[in-house]
Amino acid sequence: MSITDCKSISFSYHAIQRMFERGLSHDTIVDIIHNGDVIMEYPEDKPLPSALILGYSEGLPIHAVIAFQYLTGHCLVITVYSPDSEKWGSDFKKRKAK
Repeated sequence: MSITDCKSISFSYHAIQRMFERGLSHDTIVDIIHNGDVIMEYPEDKPLPSALILGYSEGLPIHAVIAFQYLTGHCLVITVYSPDSEKWGSDFKKRKAK
């Protein structure tokens, strides 16, 4: 089972706030989770493994951080944000060196 094989998805309060601030819908984030690119995985994160996913909304890059429960297939959206071009490469998949 892959980290984006979410059988169910819920949103943290923080993620909902960020989505509202950025005008991102529930459907947009669900689409990013299912169809975006996993650009980083954090299998050792506690209490659940997590991942950073890159997707696009109206041509703009969006990063979604999700936690994944392998036993149930449940995903929790932790946060969503627009990656800063000052900190990320032109493809928004790799952080720039400091």
